[in-house]
Amino acid sequence: MKKIKYFFNTHTLRFEKVEVPLRVRLLQLFGFIAASIVTGILIVVILFQYIDSPKEKLLRQQNTAFRDSYSVLQERLKQVELQMIELEDRDNEVYRSIFEATPIPDSARVQEMQAKKEVRLIQSLSNNELIEDMKNQLNNLSLRMAFQSNSFVEITTMVKNKEKLLRAIPAIQPVSNKNLKRVASGFGYRIDPLYKDYRLHAGLDFSAPMGTPIYATSDGVIQAAGFNTDGYGNKVVINHGYGYQTLYAHMVRVKAKVGQSIKRGEVIGYVGSTGKSTGAHLHYEVIKRGAKVDPVYYFFNDLTPAQFDRMLKAAAANKQSLD
Repeated sequence: MKKIKYFFNTHTLRFEKVEVPLRVRLLQLFGFIAASIVTGILIVVILFQYIDSPKEKLLRQQNTAFRDSYSVLQERLKQVELQMIELEDRDNEVYRSIFEATPIPDSARVQEMQAKKEVRLIQSLSNNELIEDMKNQLNNLSLRMAFQSNSFVEITTMVKNKEKLLRAIPAIQPVSNKNLKRVASGFGYRIDPLYKDYRLHAGLDFSAPMGTPIYATSDGVIQAAGFNTDGYGNKVVINHGYGYQTLYAHMVRVKAKVGQSIKRGEVIGYVGSTGKSTGAHLHYEVIKRGAKVDPVYYFFNDLTPAQFDRMLKAAAANKQSLD
């Protein structure tokens, strides 16, 4: 039964029935509907914000599992990376040093490899970024492994050519010097006999009578032979391969010819005093990968430890060179 409402009319002093106009009824209905809609929207927003749908729950679980898997793979990559670094260090510091080979720079192993200044957090990466990052790391590692494999092939070739390498390294004295008394001046800064100032003397001077035979100190090919205006006079340069060269200067006569293959101990010329020289002697240099080094460390086929000690003292004693 419809509920009827009354109010007390003070003018008529009677109770009268409440009559609600249609306009008010419509406004009340519209307000109710609007409030319901707003309330529904708020409820839906709250539900979507804090409560996942079944599909979202599944996707979130898959995403968590994916990131966990990525973390495991990342850890495995780090382990492989450490092993790769150890192999590269062993390649440079052990294998190549045995064969006097130039270490391989990192830029040659992987030209695209650049050190990262900051490590990106896994949580900050999207799925596409995670996949791309993993792909780049795997490509990087693959390139390094391929280059390292080629390096080991090269080292294998070095092992097979070890005998040739040993024959290429200078290992004897260039003149007969059994009593070790022919070393006139050693490697280092010495007083120049002509200019009377300290200059780098980039070799060893062996004093010997004019015409004393000069021997090739290792196998190689004659690169230069004849007179030069560079102060060396009649000189011979031998290319031994593997980065080694030797130079023999101030000869009275050159026997070797350019392009000729030479063996260790073979006569290539004779002691003289041509070029910038103050007396009959041989100026001998050892050049390793373009840099002149002290020849006194390349007589290991000729000298005992005691003789080597005497040679070092003799080379250091004289402060003035002969050229």
